[in-house]
Amino acid sequence: MAKDYISVQEAIDKGQGQVDLRGWVYRIRNSNKFVFIVLRDESEIIQCIIKKEENPKLYEEAIKLTMESSLKLSGVIKKDERAPTGFEVSVNDLEIVQISEPFPITKDQSTEYLLDQRHLWIRSRKMTAMLKIRHTVIGAIHEFFRKRGFYEFEAPIFQPNACEGGSTLFDVKYFNDVVYLAQSWQLYAEAAVFSLGKIYNMSPTFRSEKSKTSRHLAEFWMAEMEAAWMGLDEVTQVAKDEIKFIVKRVLEDNKKDLEILGRDIEKLKPTVEKDIPTVSYTEVLKLLKEKKGMDIEWGKDLRTIEEEKVMELFDTPIVVVDYPKEIMAFYKERKKLNSKEEKELPGPVALCFDMLAPEAMGEIIGGSQRDTDIKELEKYLKKEGEDPKMYDWYLDLRKYGSVPHSGYGVGVERVVRWICGLENIKDAIPFPRTMMRKRP
Repeated sequence: MAKDYISVQEAIDKGQGQVDLRGWVYRIRNSNKFVFIVLRDESEIIQCIIKKEENPKLYEEAIKLTMESSLKLSGVIKKDERAPTGFEVSVNDLEIVQISEPFPITKDQSTEYLLDQRHLWIRSRKMTAMLKIRHTVIGAIHEFFRKRGFYEFEAPIFQPNACEGGSTLFDVKYFNDVVYLAQSWQLYAEAAVFSLGKIYNMSPTFRSEKSKTSRHLAEFWMAEMEAAWMGLDEVTQVAKDEIKFIVKRVLEDNKKDLEILGRDIEKLKPTVEKDIPTVSYTEVLKLLKEKKGMDIEWGKDLRTIEEEKVMELFDTPIVVVDYPKEIMAFYKERKKLNSKEEKELPGPVALCFDMLAPEAMGEIIGGSQRDTDIKELEKYLKKEGEDPKMYDWYLDLRKYGSVPHSGYGVGVERVVRWICGLENIKDAIPFPRTMMRKRP
């Protein structure tokens, strides 16, 4: 008779009676009377006991087991407060699927060693918890946009143009030519809004940044949106709503996973419960000077240290708007200033924004209202060392029924890192790719 296998969590929820389980040895401890197996599967861990005097044949089989061996077992589950998850299974049947070789990962091993063994370390409870939270984050993004009437739209990964500056392009041999791995979906999204109106996407993104920081990856996932007829104020509100929606979903669905990661859930609650403030770049410089003693010259981009210091003043993310136009990408529209703003501001600003996360997590979203002035676009393309002729198809979008439109991109790993409270962004993706790492 075929056994009706259930997950460990389903067995715990059942709480009593006969259960059939399968999984891997998470921990094992032998004595001359007992074998204690902590069995893990994708749902949870549970302690299982085999007593020699009750079943000597089963005991002899069980002592062969090693960490990460795969097995099937049956037994009676009961409550036991001494067990890791409060329940224990008295085993009455055991089938060994495979005896694992000595597992290379033990306690107190270096971060680099664990990255070398990522194909095995991905089984760890903390990695599993992160992956479940990541699953929730990605699912929440799809749910958020589809509920708001956005269409999912895909753009090519092979692209002929830079979007975020030529210095971070990965070039790829393309038959007898060269193309680039996508830095963003944006330029193609700007074409699609004239068809679909409101669109979003989730796709891999590539940046050849020669950076070894805890915030950068060479390959990462970006969740982007673009909408016709939308200005900066509206698009920043969408970003705020999206982040609130994501965090709320994780708090609802992944409380246990956050606990496994040792995450202080109370630090996430303000994002759901409070308004996310909007602060101008100029106001950020003022806060840094008055509250943190940092005198930053107007016109300089905010570095990691400045983002971290200003976020010590907030317990929710903040939206920073009106960055200096001269340090922004070519496609970000210049803001039309009133006479008072022209007197107060040292230079032109762009209709753009970044969302910064608290707890020293830095930028998690970047977006803008897109420039529709062909001459301005050509001017800033040339300034960035680009040939406007290479963007003729993009500039065409401003010739045939152009309308105001805006969009932004969410760094999925950056959001996951913040929500999980991870030290390094490399632990927010299954197999990280960086300047120094292309394996496993």
